[in-house]
Amino acid sequence: MIIEKLEVGMIAANCYIVADENKKEGMIIDPGDEPDVINRRIKELGLKIKHIVLTHGHPDHIGGLKGVKDATGGEILIHENEAGLLDVRNHPGGRMGFGVSPDSVAPADRLLKGGESLDIGDLHFTVLHTPGHSPGGICLVGEGVVFSGDTLFNFGIGRYDFPGSSGRQLMDSIYTKLMVLPDNTVVYPGHGPHTTIGTERTGNPFLRG
Repeated sequence: MIIEKLEVGMIAANCYIVADENKKEGMIIDPGDEPDVINRRIKELGLKIKHIVLTHGHPDHIGGLKGVKDATGGEILIHENEAGLLDVRNHPGGRMGFGVSPDSVAPADRLLKGGESLDIGDLHFTVLHTPGHSPGGICLVGEGVVFSGDTLFNFGIGRYDFPGSSGRQLMDSIYTKLMVLPDNTVVYPGHGPHTTIGTERTGNPFLRG
């Protein structure tokens, strides 16, 4: 399995390229900015992109969406509760934040609810709906890893002071969707370094015991 992290944009959001190294089929998770950088690496790896998965619709995770979509033709997936954030009509003549223009995004091809299976080559992932940081936040779990978006970080958790955020929902998502995973599950978050579920279970100061 190929997992490559690219730190993109003004606040170094993590974009992941994930692929079956044998079948050369892959997905992009959170193309937040710098689509030329992302597209160049995809070409270097010789990948065909099947999915472009957005863990949520905040500007620092979607700013390179149109450029990556245009180059790869991948299917854009986002939770149904976040779909409106990809609609340029909701951002008339303005900015979406972090310098992102509405012109840099594209509408979803498919809306998620949670529970869906996403396959790339012989790799299999499941969509977890993990609201809290945002109403339609998702994580992807499979193959011994979880892509946690802005739900869980290395010794941190997502912010819940944004419109539509909820601290109660965030903690419920972490405990019922992520902390039930095996300790050796590798966590690839939306910002910062990777970690493991076991490390966060025992050492994350925001989580109790």
